[in-house]
Amino acid sequence: MIENEPEVETTEFADLIRARRAELGLSLAQFQERSVDPRTGIQVKSGWVHRLESGESVIPPRTPQLRALAAAASLPLGQLQDAASAQFFGIERVWAESGEASALVRRAGELTQDQREQLLRLIDAFAPPGPQGR
Repeated sequence: MIENEPEVETTEFADLIRARRAELGLSLAQFQERSVDPRTGIQVKSGWVHRLESGESVIPPRTPQLRALAAAASLPLGQLQDAASAQFFGIERVWAESGEASALVRRAGELTQDQREQLLRLIDAFAPPGPQGR
């Protein structure tokens, strides 16, 4: 029998929005003014942002809302998508400060199986897997 690990709730998305709004020195009203999706014109309301930042239950944002929040926060859409995926759906992304790991993962899909195996051997030569393996 496989034991289920308890789910750990993250606040990665809420933390990102809260910290970025503070960095920019924006009130909730000012943040709302900037929270407009450039494609659809959909705006994220300050009440939703307040509930998010306060840890209250919110409906997970869809792509237009994420674009609006990215515009308001002056952050890349992908960064918000990753944080929202982690907080709302438990999807963790492989991430590195430089962003190179993500670029490598995206491009690895273009390689043949043989090329991916060769790449793994090359990576292992530079950074062998730890005691628990890959």
